[in-house]
Amino acid sequence: MSASNTTASTWAPLRIGVFRALWLAVLVSNVATWMQTVGAQWLLVNQPHASILVALVQTADYLPDMLFGIVGGVLADTLDRRRLMMAVQAFLVVAGVALAALTIAGQMPPALLLTFTFLIGSGSVLTVPAYQSLVPDLVPRAQLHSASALASISINLARAAGPAIAGVVIARVGVGAVFALNVAMYLVFLLVLATWRPQTGSTPRIAEGFVSALRAGGRYIRYAPVVKRILWRSALFLVPASALWALLPLVATQRLGLGADGYGLMLGVMGAGAIAGALILPRARARLSINALLAASSVVYAIVLAAVVLIGNSVVILIVLLPAGVAWIAVLSTINAELQLFLPAWVRGRGLSVYQMVLFGAQGFGALLWGVIAAPAGIVPTFLIAATVMLAGVATMRAWPIIDTTGMDRTTVEYWRPPSLAVEAAPEDGPVVVNTVYTVAPDKEEAFLRAMARVRLSRLRTGATQWGLFRDAETPHHFVELYVVSSWDEHMRQHTDRLTRTDQQYDEEAESSSTAPVETSHLIAVELPEYNL
Repeated sequence: MSASNTTASTWAPLRIGVFRALWLAVLVSNVATWMQTVGAQWLLVNQPHASILVALVQTADYLPDMLFGIVGGVLADTLDRRRLMMAVQAFLVVAGVALAALTIAGQMPPALLLTFTFLIGSGSVLTVPAYQSLVPDLVPRAQLHSASALASISINLARAAGPAIAGVVIARVGVGAVFALNVAMYLVFLLVLATWRPQTGSTPRIAEGFVSALRAGGRYIRYAPVVKRILWRSALFLVPASALWALLPLVATQRLGLGADGYGLMLGVMGAGAIAGALILPRARARLSINALLAASSVVYAIVLAAVVLIGNSVVILIVLLPAGVAWIAVLSTINAELQLFLPAWVRGRGLSVYQMVLFGAQGFGALLWGVIAAPAGIVPTFLIAATVMLAGVATMRAWPIIDTTGMDRTTVEYWRPPSLAVEAAPEDGPVVVNTVYTVAPDKEEAFLRAMARVRLSRLRTGATQWGLFRDAETPHHFVELYVVSSWDEHMRQHTDRLTRTDQQYDEEAESSSTAPVETSHLIAVELPEYNL
């Protein structure tokens, strides 16, 4: 499962018809997103305080993901994903029509433009987790790194085509026409979704209520060290990297004297670099470990950040931007694929939505941060500071590397025996205390405690709200594991939906230290009558 041994062709997933159709539809949607971003930024380039306003376009676009991205993950795990994405595209069509009409009428002040950007950006909150959580069901597991690279190619093809199209349209017709063209692209995605018929059982059933699913997703992220490390490394890269995307319009206009066409060309070159990077990634992953690949890519990006403002020749800068695109796709596609490979099916949408929160939140925060710094300090010092921050992040790689997940089998399995209850339990009964007794000889205690440290995280990830391990003071060599689950229904989900083969391995390691059969019982809370004393 590690990136280092994955060498599948980048294009392999496109041989699968359903994946290919959805990938093309998402590509069209991504083109519309970048056209929207370029159009919005260009409306603000000549406004007072342009450095802050231009940066705020990305902040407004990414802010919804940072504020309530987890909502999209919960809905992706509990609703019909196809219908969810169709509803989002219909909303984008309505918002896009209003934006285009008001812009053409000349009624689009900066505050209203940023509001529309926020609303349209909210579409990714629901679309991205739903689409990405479908991908592992559409392609073989061995092709997930390739599918992730193709997702990055889609984004960067859009970065190449979207700004270029927007630049031409702005120069010849105006920003209002760009927004109108976006509406047509939203309609294309909606049409593809409307004609697609998923296989029976391919969409998630409504397994739990919204609040319960929200809590379960939050618990999983909190007690999954692999996921937390992935999120941390993402933020350390994205915050300094966002300086280039946020302030490139000002580099184009203020330092190079380029117009909309020139700015679109710069973004297009970065997109072309990202596409080229996707093609060479399989070879890079075959030669480098995941952490070495991330470190090398970050160093390359830091060099580009400095070079963009220290070189005054626009042709040379276009050449320099190519490796920035390569580094960008190397980092993001690798991180995204590792997360998809690790997350089990039942919480995939919620885990990916939290990643989207970090992805867009870090870029939105970074865009605002660099815009605020650039206003008094200028473009050159700001980019040099961002490059320094990027290199500082690389220096933390040894202390906080991506955790190696090679050998972790994330397949969902049902290996717990159904409980034999003498008293019937209703789904809403609870809290439930699960009581497990182990008999451990002194020479096996150390190995047992190491195994139980993993078991603890497994229980907490899959539904436990409290967990404890106790030594029985009255019975030699007895250890008692107690954990609390909010309801009997929640505990049954542990039995049927939430455990992976990796969790099974942790359980078996702990049980192998017990010299007697492990005994488990279930205690269900009893509601007492009220008495007035």
